[in-house]
Amino acid sequence: MTAVQIVLTILAALAVVTAAEIYRELHTFKVTKYSIKSEKFPAGGKTVKIVFLSDLHNREYGRENENLYQALRTEWPDLILIGGDMLVGKDRVSYEPALKFVRKLPAICPVYYANGNHEQRMKENPKEYSYSYADYKTVLEEAGVVFLENETETVRIGQTTLDICAVELPLETYRKMKKANVTSQDIGNLAGDQAGSQDRVTPQAAYRILLAHNPAYMDAYKAWGADLILSGHLHGGIVRIPGLGGVISPQAFLFPRYSGELTLEGDQTVIVSRGLGTHTIHLRLFNTPELVSISLEPAMEKKIL
Repeated sequence: MTAVQIVLTILAALAVVTAAEIYRELHTFKVTKYSIKSEKFPAGGKTVKIVFLSDLHNREYGRENENLYQALRTEWPDLILIGGDMLVGKDRVSYEPALKFVRKLPAICPVYYANGNHEQRMKENPKEYSYSYADYKTVLEEAGVVFLENETETVRIGQTTLDICAVELPLETYRKMKKANVTSQDIGNLAGDQAGSQDRVTPQAAYRILLAHNPAYMDAYKAWGADLILSGHLHGGIVRIPGLGGVISPQAFLFPRYSGELTLEGDQTVIVSRGLGTHTIHLRLFNTPELVSISLEPAMEKKIL
């Protein structure tokens, strides 16, 4: 075998292995577990378990998403938070797979749903879609799902108090090759909370969770004063490179800073889900879809010397 033949054989083998890995990642998911400690969680209090779902895009894992549902139940969550894009916002594309899955979730625990850009554009431009966002929302609300559309709701689980905030940025902030000017004041106005970061540092304040679909505006989210920011939208950057993260965002920016990981910045935590489905570009590599499970735990008590 000549050197050229050897190189071609190796390249062919790599192509086969890569294709097999892409196929695997398009048909399976994993549970990613994170633990967050904060002095805002009462000492001696119970651990609060949150499951975060994002970017399902009508994907089904098993019949009517039974595999995903069972994996979620196994986490025994106290709260389910949805970060948007569970359906596909496209004319003549049914949202039935997402509807059937999400409507089962309130039987497990309380569910709060923040919209992504797919739900948002269906809501804002109803005449452009053959399926109704209003009907989708109504069915899920009747099942017990709570939609947060530029709203904040306080939730108490045991001794732990959480402020669940959700914002919908204008659709123009999703334009390709363009980043809009979004400020912390914009986030506060959308969340219906004018106090902003001043409340976050108060020891008695609730632990503030912000659901904000697009992580491109993370600086504004952090400056507003969220303790935990949950985003999605980037599908993990499509292809992930070890040490560098996701390769490209839906807005066509290369190597976005936040693409599918947990990042600690001071006493703030950022979690960006790699999502559960795909849209437009049906490709994943080194980027397995994920269900995110988060444990909120009291910080270790300081020892008095």
